[in-house]
Amino acid sequence: MKVSCSKKTKFIFITGGVLSSLGKGLSAASIGTLLESRGLSVTFQKLDPYINVDPGTMNPFQHGEVYVTDDGAETDLDMGHYERFTNAVMGRNNNYTSGRIYYTVIMKERRGEYLGGTVQVIPHITDAIKEAILQLDGCADVAFIEIGGTVGDIEGLPFIEAIRQLRIDLGKDYSLFIHLTLVPYIRTSGEVKTKPTQHSVKELLASGIQPDILMCRTEVPLSDELKQKIALFCNVEAKNVISTMDVDSIYELPLSLRQEGVDDRILEKLGIWTGAPNITPWKNLVKTIKNPKGEVRVAITGKYVELTESYKSLHEALVHGGIANNIKVNLLYISADDLQNGEGMDQLEDCHGILVPGGFGSRGMEGKIQAAAYAREHRIPFFGICLGMQLAVVEFARNVAGITGAHSTEFDPDAADPVIYLMTEWFDSRTGKTETRDHTTELGGTMRLGAYPCVLKEGTLAAAAYGQGAISERHRHRYEFNNSYRERLQQAGLVISGASPDDNLVEIIELADHPWFLGCQFHPEFRSKPMNPHPLFRDFIRATMKLRS
Repeated sequence: MKVSCSKKTKFIFITGGVLSSLGKGLSAASIGTLLESRGLSVTFQKLDPYINVDPGTMNPFQHGEVYVTDDGAETDLDMGHYERFTNAVMGRNNNYTSGRIYYTVIMKERRGEYLGGTVQVIPHITDAIKEAILQLDGCADVAFIEIGGTVGDIEGLPFIEAIRQLRIDLGKDYSLFIHLTLVPYIRTSGEVKTKPTQHSVKELLASGIQPDILMCRTEVPLSDELKQKIALFCNVEAKNVISTMDVDSIYELPLSLRQEGVDDRILEKLGIWTGAPNITPWKNLVKTIKNPKGEVRVAITGKYVELTESYKSLHEALVHGGIANNIKVNLLYISADDLQNGEGMDQLEDCHGILVPGGFGSRGMEGKIQAAAYAREHRIPFFGICLGMQLAVVEFARNVAGITGAHSTEFDPDAADPVIYLMTEWFDSRTGKTETRDHTTELGGTMRLGAYPCVLKEGTLAAAAYGQGAISERHRHRYEFNNSYRERLQQAGLVISGASPDDNLVEIIELADHPWFLGCQFHPEFRSKPMNPHPLFRDFIRATMKLRS
C-alpha cells in the first residue's frame, strides 16, 4: 500500500517492554499535556492486540474499566487518561483492537475486494493498521499512537510491523519512537538493574525498530552514569534516556517529565519550534492535592473492588471532587457481595459518603441495595451511578413507596413490579429515529451508548450543581426507569430532576427529604478532569464535608 500523507501531523509511537501496566497511557497523556502547554494540539490512539472487537463485553477483571466516548464507542481505559490530561476529544477512531482490524479485513475479503488474492498479515493486516493510524493525519499537530501490551507478545507483532513501515513512509521528521521500559531497584542489594531494559530494546530492534527516546520507569532517580550505560547498550543518546519516576499522584507526572526535559527532546527530534511551556496550572494543581484542608472517607460499594482499575475514571472523578473542595478523599472499596452476605455494614458507619457505581449482572445486587438503604436511612450523602441509580429506585420503591415486588427485569425477568426494565422502544434524540430492542438483540445493540441530552428540573440538586438547564452526558446501559411507576414513586417523595428532552427517559433522581441523595443514569465520571472537576462529584464531596463537620 502506498501511503499518502499531508505531512501536517507528526506521529509519536509509544511501545512498552518488560511487563504490562508500566504506564504507557499516562506517559503519553502527560507528554501531551506538556506539548499542549507549548501551544501545540494533540490527539491519541490506542492499538490493543487482543482479539475482542472492543472491550465492551469483557469482564472488568480482565482489562479494567470500559471507557465510553461521546460517539458511543466502548474503549480502553487509556482513553480516559488522554481526555483527563489534555483537551483532546476521543472517539471511535481513537481505539482499535486486533479483532476490529481483522474483522475489517475479513469483511473486505468476503465482499471480494481483494480480487481473489491470498489475504495475509503482510500486507493486508498491516495496511489496515496503517490506514487506521493515518485517519488522524491532519487532526492535530502531534498524534500519539500507543501500542498495547509488551514488545515480544505474539499478538502485537502486526502492530509493531505496521509502525515500522510507517517510519519509512513518514520519514524521521514526522515520526518518533518512544519505548517505555522498567529499570528495577533491587532493595536487598541496593542496586538499580538495567538488564531488563537492554533485553527489551534488543527485542524491539529484532522487529526493526530503533527507539529514539527511552523512558525508564524507576523507583529511584537514574544517575548520569546509569543513563550513559543504558545509552551505550541501547544505541540511544544519553540525553534521550529519561527517568520516569514513581510519583505520589499521577498528576505530578507532567511536572516530573518536564524536569527530565522529555518535551524538549521530542521537539528537537521532530523539528518543532515552540515557546516555553506554561506548567503553572499543573504546579498549582499538585500544590492543592498535596496540601488539603481536611479529609473525608467515601465508600464505593461495587462488585469489582478487587481490581480498582475497574473503577479508574470513578476513582479519579472523586479525587477531582476533592480537588474542587481542597480536601483529600480517602476511598474505601467495599464488596457488594460482603454486604449481601451480611458483612461489612459496620464499615459504612465511618464513611461520610456512599457511592454505588455501575455494573452488569446479578452478583452483589442486593448488597448495593442495602448500601442505598443505609445512606437513605442514616441521611448520609449518596451518589448512585447507572446501575447504582436503578437499585436506589428499587430500594425506594420497596421500602418507602410500599411496592414490595419492585425489582429490575435485568435480575428478575418475571418481577411483579418491574420499576426498572428493558424499554423495547425509545426515541434516540441523537439519530432522530425510534429504536427497538428486546432480550434477543445482540448485547451491544441493546445498549444506550454515548452522549445524550438531559433537561434539568429547577430547584433540584442537579440544577444547582450544573448551574444550567440542559446538559449532555455519556451513557452505557440497557435498562431504564419504568414510567408506569413514575407518578406513584414521585408521590412517595422521589424527585425526577433530569429527563430526556421528550421527558420519556428518566436520567436523574433525587430524594426530597435528604441532605444529598442523587442517582444518575449516565456516567458523569467520564467527563471529569482535574482542572475541571465534574459538578456532581464536586457537590457530592462538598456534601460529605458537611457531614464530617
